[in-house]
Amino acid sequence: MRKQKGFSLIELLIVVAIILIIAAIAIPNLLRARIAANESSAVASVRTVNTAQVAYNSAYPTVGFAANLGALAGGPCTGTTLPTSTAACLIDTTLAAGTKSGYSFVMANSGSAPAGSYETDANPVAQNQTGVRSFCSVADGVVRVNPTAAISNGNCVSLSALQ
Repeated sequence: MRKQKGFSLIELLIVVAIILIIAAIAIPNLLRARIAANESSAVASVRTVNTAQVAYNSAYPTVGFAANLGALAGGPCTGTTLPTSTAACLIDTTLAAGTKSGYSFVMANSGSAPAGSYETDANPVAQNQTGVRSFCSVADGVVRVNPTAAISNGNCVSLSALQ
């Protein structure tokens, strides 16, 4: 009788079952890590907008704070193009487009020139998939968090500060 080479069907099924068990354990951890990374990126982006707004307000005091994210970015921002109040070259164009790392960003100012206040809101694009918490900030520069729901313009100051 000749000896067969290779694996039996039972051995292959056991290996596949072990791989599926490992995947079932690893995938939720991977998703939680991605959500945590997206939230960290959102907080960093809100802080970037705060810094850009302070620089914008200093550079254009007759305008006050920028009206929208596009005014903080502008483009192209090269050595030959000078920044203006409508294209200040202070943030990247990805953030200015309004969506970055699974979060959507909205910014509005008080509306009258010079604008003395603004609010930046960062909400997950898909709740519980790209992020869980929403973040916002106003002219005081404090990043605030809402752990359960999206933030709309005007309700940022009633939230607690990010710890």
